[in-house]
Amino acid sequence: MNFKLKNDTFLRALLRQPTEYTPLWMMRQAGRYLPEYCATRKRAGSFLNLCKNPDMATEVTLQPLERFPLDAAILFSDILTVPDAMGLGLYFAEGEGPKFERPLHSEASIKALRAPDIGTDLRYVTDAVSQIRKALNGSVPLIGFSGSPWTLSCYMVEGGSSDDYARVKTLMYTEPKLMHHILEVTAQAVTQYLNAQIEAGAQAVMIFDSWGGALSHYAFLEFSLAYMQRIVQGLKREQDGVKVPVIVFTKGGGLWIESIADTGCDAVGLDWTMDIGIARQKVGHKVALQGNLDPSVLFATPEAIRAETERILASYGYGSGHVFNLGHGISQFTNPENAAALVQAVHELSRKYH
Repeated sequence: MNFKLKNDTFLRALLRQPTEYTPLWMMRQAGRYLPEYCATRKRAGSFLNLCKNPDMATEVTLQPLERFPLDAAILFSDILTVPDAMGLGLYFAEGEGPKFERPLHSEASIKALRAPDIGTDLRYVTDAVSQIRKALNGSVPLIGFSGSPWTLSCYMVEGGSSDDYARVKTLMYTEPKLMHHILEVTAQAVTQYLNAQIEAGAQAVMIFDSWGGALSHYAFLEFSLAYMQRIVQGLKREQDGVKVPVIVFTKGGGLWIESIADTGCDAVGLDWTMDIGIARQKVGHKVALQGNLDPSVLFATPEAIRAETERILASYGYGSGHVFNLGHGISQFTNPENAAALVQAVHELSRKYH
């Protein structure tokens, strides 16, 4: 494999090394806001077919990079591939989001939970990683990812998305041992899964703790953070003599930024509710920061996008250690021209801070 990257700005920023500008990528950058993605998805027949076909996953991963000069690619997949591989039977109901045929609704089903065989059950993901890495041909780095154990458990226990997490929280408070069993098995699976992605060619990995912010302070530390820390400590941090940085992102996690920075990760992702300058003061030189434009800003004018971009760059201030991103995924209703305006704004306006 070609190890010399033409553009390694993203990796250097994650390791807090000097860069000429602030690199950026966008969460969910390969998605429904792009007409070319919608066309490929239609050809695939379903979202799951798209995820499970390495050729098509490669195609959609590259689409945003053909359109915008982004500084990283992220594997096209879904966080729920792991519970699906554990036998819970993932499916997508039209207009309803993800559902599981066999959610963890009984003590017996929880006790029977096992980590999947990554090489067999998730082979389509590692094949996609290898294929995408090859197709990128050293242009920009490739990010691999997984959901956090807590976030995956929410879906596994609720049986799908949830507004109040009543079922999973009831389990957590009434049967903490059973909850910990789910989290332990899932953490083991996620560690193996991310390491397999690293071995297949992912040059950085990210843990998405999308629902960590739904927890109380103590519950977050015990049921989410502790397991993410375990994963971070179990990851391969070097591949072929090159460091592999790890990003941890908890949506709604600004309250716990110091604790997240203490997990041993290289970077902390921020949602849009926290001022990045304050975040930088709190974590000092311990980690890089990723974020954190409100995705809704991309519904505004190019002028407004530039103004908000400048505000975030100015708040972070001088020096390296910042990867520009959205505070969560890009909306499917975003005009691609506004995404282009953001990329241009970040690349132009950030140079004076380096």
